[in-house]
Amino acid sequence: MGRTLRSPGHLALLQSLKRARLDAKLTQTELAERLGRPQSYVAKYENGERKVEVVEFVQISAAIGCDPLEIIRAVADVVSAA
Repeated sequence: MGRTLRSPGHLALLQSLKRARLDAKLTQTELAERLGRPQSYVAKYENGERKVEVVEFVQISAAIGCDPLEIIRAVADVVSAA
């Protein structure tokens, strides 16, 4: 197992989180406010500049109002195909 930053699975995670945010009609700033973080926090993980830890992932999913299991399934599909 190699580095995960910018791996297909990591990129699938970031894309899925961004898609969920956009589907919820939230801006990066609005999501950041819900998380109690600066807008740059959201921008950095969406652009692949930082990893998202598991607890952060659950918090982000809750703030967006999406099912984290759906995102995990999408990531698992990408990782399985790689």
